[in-house]
Amino acid sequence: MTRTWQVDDVVVDTTTAFQHVLIGRTAQGLTLFCDDERQSADATQLVYHEALAVPPLLLADRVESVLIIGSSEGVASAMAVAHGAELVDHVDIDAETVRLCAQHLPYGYTEAELTAAEAHEGPVRMHYRDGFDFLATAESAGTRYDVVLIDLPDESEDPEAQHNRLYEADFLRRCAQLLAPGGVVTCQGGCPTMWRNRTLVTAWRRFTEAFSTAVYYGSDEHEWAFLSGRIDRIDDAVTTMQGRLAGITAGGAGYLPESIDAEALQGNTVPPHAVRASVRASSPQ
Repeated sequence: MTRTWQVDDVVVDTTTAFQHVLIGRTAQGLTLFCDDERQSADATQLVYHEALAVPPLLLADRVESVLIIGSSEGVASAMAVAHGAELVDHVDIDAETVRLCAQHLPYGYTEAELTAAEAHEGPVRMHYRDGFDFLATAESAGTRYDVVLIDLPDESEDPEAQHNRLYEADFLRRCAQLLAPGGVVTCQGGCPTMWRNRTLVTAWRRFTEAFSTAVYYGSDEHEWAFLSGRIDRIDDAVTTMQGRLAGITAGGAGYLPESIDAEALQGNTVPPHAVRASVRASSPQ
């Protein structure tokens, strides 16, 4: 199965030190492609980024400090700040891609916002670092985060893909070690459609093994699923998230999403049957 995109106008076509990057106009507006895979598009990016960021922001007991690894466009950083984060450490290994996104995409960082983040002026601090290296530095410094958000290209079935190591169980455990009490680790887990769900099945198994509370969120308007985990056990995580969203909707502090409501939290937090069955099959009897 292949996917073909018609790009009517190429705005950027370059190869950075880490990947091939193309920004062009498609039927979904300005669209970012990395290594020939669509990463975000003007028409659908809000749905994607809310499905990524809103569940962990609601699941965490507080959101004062956030670590974001990947997510070159900068939308997740803005959502975290809008939710009340006083510090967002944004880590991305590819400075050129981040700057191209700020220069050309109509969502995410503006060039002025990115310049301020690079200078560590304001709540967002940009770090052009390898994610593993940054975790080691933060751990040595005793830094703790309320939310650790990992937003990378989909885990590859190619064992040589270097970004796969940021999906592995060891990386999740290292992220969990940086959590403040009541904190949450979240990542883009993969695609739930049955012909593309192998990486999602693997990712969900890792989360259920690594975290006492694991929450699935599959966007009902996009093709991606996102996974969140807390070290401690919450008996009814979805009800907790719904209650916090109700407080924001009633005028309380926090980021108010456009594409997620209480019903979406209820319906989209049940993993597909194939994903649930796979975890059951691998569990000790």
